[in-house]
Amino acid sequence: MALINVKTKEVQIKIVYYGPGRGGKTTNLEYINKKYREQIKTEMVSLKTQDDRTLFFDFLPFDVGQIKGFDVTIQLYTVPGQVKYNATRRLVLRGVDGIVFVADVQQEQRNKNIESLNQLYENLETYNLDLFSIPVVMQYNKIDLKSSGVPIVPSKVLQKDLNSLLRAPAFEASALRGGNVTPTLKKIISMTLASIQDQLF
Repeated sequence: MALINVKTKEVQIKIVYYGPGRGGKTTNLEYINKKYREQIKTEMVSLKTQDDRTLFFDFLPFDVGQIKGFDVTIQLYTVPGQVKYNATRRLVLRGVDGIVFVADVQQEQRNKNIESLNQLYENLETYNLDLFSIPVVMQYNKIDLKSSGVPIVPSKVLQKDLNSLLRAPAFEASALRGGNVTPTLKKIISMTLASIQDQLF
């Protein structure tokens, strides 16, 4: 649910990057932070464990201008990928307005993608939210590994595994190289803004 302040005419939108551990969620935000440095008013907060995985979240707010006279700020978060931090994942999802599901295309990660998506459904239920009623974009990340000979799951299979019911927009991406990171971001922002238009006066 977007935070709308009628007095100050401000809207705060929360977008969460969700997916299995080491799938590229943090790398997406790091790329966005670097590419849009001029538009980002604050520093990215990154809290990491000893093994360099995101423990809590990355938080990257930046302004996108005005809608219906309201100043809009987008807040980008990632959840920790490891299953043992599920309570934190659930906490980060509180008040979510839009979700980017970052799947790892490596063959060995296929089951972890499915498990992570199922857990996302469960975690949203905690807040009486349904993934079908929230803007979602699928990102199939690490597509660049194909050229290195790493076995990957074809997008057609990932679509069947993860997106056959949701039918969300999907992008093949390389967060490390920046491939389709911006189109993913633009798509989830436009979908999320469209979904909250009715809440604005």
